[in-house]
Amino acid sequence: MIDALYSARILTLVANIPYAGRLAAPDASSEKTAKLCGSRIVVDVVMVDGKVSQFAQEVAACALGQASAAILGAHIIGADLAEIELARDSLRAMLKLSGPAPEGRFSELAVLEPVKAYPARHASTLLAFEAAAEAVSRATAVAERRTSSAGAA
Repeated sequence: MIDALYSARILTLVANIPYAGRLAAPDASSEKTAKLCGSRIVVDVVMVDGKVSQFAQEVAACALGQASAAILGAHIIGADLAEIELARDSLRAMLKLSGPAPEGRFSELAVLEPVKAYPARHASTLLAFEAAAEAVSRATAVAERRTSSAGAA
């Protein structure tokens, strides 16, 4: 069963994490760490019209955290907060509640379904999406404050 965790598809994702590094001038960032294993992910985003237009991630995680980050990076450009939160929540439900695999933009997360049998791996698998949701939420809040302040003037 452990072979399903480290399938050829997951190992391919690990070897190809998009948008590695940091942005020079992000609208917002978020750092998340899995306490159990020490996996760490930092996400930077730039938002335009409520959608992610630039993205970078610094990933120091296990193979499962890296695979999740690779899927995030492959599909996040053009996503809005609702899509990212839905993916995060669907991934969490798939892992912890045996829910269905995420659909839509992030449906590739289905490859991580075998992780549900390994609760100690859940936190690292969720890190990238938790960090992305927080960064996009922060960037959205900043943009809304700017718009509100401009309208109040």
